[in-house]
Amino acid sequence: MTPTGADESPSLEEAIEWLRELSAQNLAERGLSVEGTFDEVDDPVLLGADGKPVETWREEHPYDVLMSRDDYESTKRLLQIELLKAQTWLAETGGRLVIGFDGRDAAGKGGTIKRFIEHLNPRGFRVVALPAPTTEEQAQWYFQRYVPHLPTAGEIVLFDRSWHNRAVVEPVMGFCEPTDYDEFIRSAPLFEEMLVRSGITLVKFWFSVSRREQLTRLTIRRIDPVRQWKLSANDLASLDRWDDFTNYKNEMFRLTHHDHGPWTIVRSNDKKRGRIEAMRVVLSQLDYPTKDHTLVGQPDPLIVGPPVLD
Repeated sequence: MTPTGADESPSLEEAIEWLRELSAQNLAERGLSVEGTFDEVDDPVLLGADGKPVETWREEHPYDVLMSRDDYESTKRLLQIELLKAQTWLAETGGRLVIGFDGRDAAGKGGTIKRFIEHLNPRGFRVVALPAPTTEEQAQWYFQRYVPHLPTAGEIVLFDRSWHNRAVVEPVMGFCEPTDYDEFIRSAPLFEEMLVRSGITLVKFWFSVSRREQLTRLTIRRIDPVRQWKLSANDLASLDRWDDFTNYKNEMFRLTHHDHGPWTIVRSNDKKRGRIEAMRVVLSQLDYPTKDHTLVGQPDPLIVGPPVLD
């Protein structure tokens, strides 16, 4: 974390140690606090010891300013109306839509899902967030636990972490064997091709956040009582494995970015811009009638786009 104007901001190593070792009270004693927890639950802001907002969102971000709340709320509302149109069209035509939300911890996956479904008809969508596999599931074909959750005619399914957990999280954290990883990397494009050939529209998102911005968001989770449940032991254990995550992520893009299942990167240091452009990506892939083409437009290439492959 690097609070604006603070000369005594912690180093990267210190920030990681603080997250692992210190309580919310300890962090407060070091001058950190959260603004907007009660009056703006949407996106609370971390304040540094100097009382100024921590602006780690600027790291690797293409814009000099965050999207304003007024622009965000008005655009979000209009795009949510478009999502409702698309949902109605899927229901009438029997279409099926799968959206996978993957990415680093605190990258904005859950917040984006929340805005996607905020005004959808609850009878026409499901959010799937699978827990750790049971002993029985560990003995099954890897994709077997995901298949029962695939959409029926007219339905949207949003996976809060998809089967691609095996491509990045599991090998980094030691949750799978190398042979399991190799088989997944070989099989995933074939599995996704089968889904698409069966008539499913498949959208794969990877939410990307810079390292210091991730630490800022995890610190907010440590301090904010209503977000503390989001800070898990695995989150803390992964903090010094950033480079390992990066290497496996890049290999995943190289081997599972294909015509039937292309990846879309969402640069989400500005969570509001990330949510808006993710909505535009999905809407741009659905050919529903009465689409407002001017509103949907073309997703911002500075925020969303394909992975850069070597």
